[in-house]
Amino acid sequence: MKRPIGMLDSGVGGLTVVRELMRQLPKEKIIYIGDTLRCPYGPRPFEEVRKFTWELVRFLLTYNIKMLVIACNTATAVVLDELQRSLDIPVVGVIAPGTRAALKVTRSKRIGVIGTKGTIHSDAYQKSLKMIDNYVYVKSVACPDFVPIVERGDFHKKQTFEIVKKNLLPFQFEEIDTLILGCTHYPLLQKQIQKAMGRRVTLINSGEETGRELSTILQYSNLLNIYALEGKHKFFTTGDAAMFEKIASQWLDEKNYVTQQIRLE
Repeated sequence: MKRPIGMLDSGVGGLTVVRELMRQLPKEKIIYIGDTLRCPYGPRPFEEVRKFTWELVRFLLTYNIKMLVIACNTATAVVLDELQRSLDIPVVGVIAPGTRAALKVTRSKRIGVIGTKGTIHSDAYQKSLKMIDNYVYVKSVACPDFVPIVERGDFHKKQTFEIVKKNLLPFQFEEIDTLILGCTHYPLLQKQIQKAMGRRVTLINSGEETGRELSTILQYSNLLNIYALEGKHKFFTTGDAAMFEKIASQWLDEKNYVTQQIRLE
C-alpha cells in the first residue's frame, strides 16, 4: 500500500525513529511533524500535551496516512490509548517496544529509565514493565536538561558530557544493568550517556525497537508498500526549519527528504 506513514514528535527527537524506519523499511514514505516551536512537552500539563498532540495528528491525517507513530514518549504516555480508540488506522507508541526490549536483555532485573518530567511522572514505563514482570526493579529519573541540548544541536559540545553525567548521578549506586532511553531525543546523546553509565549497562533505544514493531504490524495488516519509494519523505516543523534541517542532516544517512516550516491553526 503506497499511502505514507505519519509520525509526530515534540521536536527533532523522533528522527531517531525515522532513521530506523528508513533503514528497516526503505520502501515506506514518511510524513513527519516535529512541534519544535512548543518543545519540550515533558514539563507541560497533561491536558496541554493532549491538545498539542491532537493538533499534530489532525495535520498528519490530511495526508491520508495508513499508520500513525507517536514518536514522543510524553505524548505516548498521555494520549496513546485515546488515539488508538479514536482512529481507524494502527497507532503505535514508543513505550511498549522499549519495555519489551529491556526485559529481554536485563540479567539482574534491575532496570533504569530516563525521560522527560512528564514521562517519568506518568509512571508509564514502570507500569508497562511491571505488567509483564512484577519482580523487576525500576529506577526512573527525569533528565530535563537533555531535550534542550538536542534541540539546540549542542550534543557534540564538550560541556554536554558534564551535564549528562550530572543528570545520571541518581543511578550511581543502583547497580542497574539496563537503561531505557525513555525519550526519542536521548539517542542523540547516546555516546555521552554510555560513557557516563559505563560499558556494563545496556542502553535501550526505543526507536530501534519501534521500527521492528512497525514492520511486524504493517506486514500483519497487509499494509506494506511493495513498490519502490516514490518521491521524498516530508518533514514539517513548527519552529526553525534551518535548525531542524541541520540536525536531520547530521542524524540521517541520506538526504531523501524535504523540510518545511508550517504554522498550525
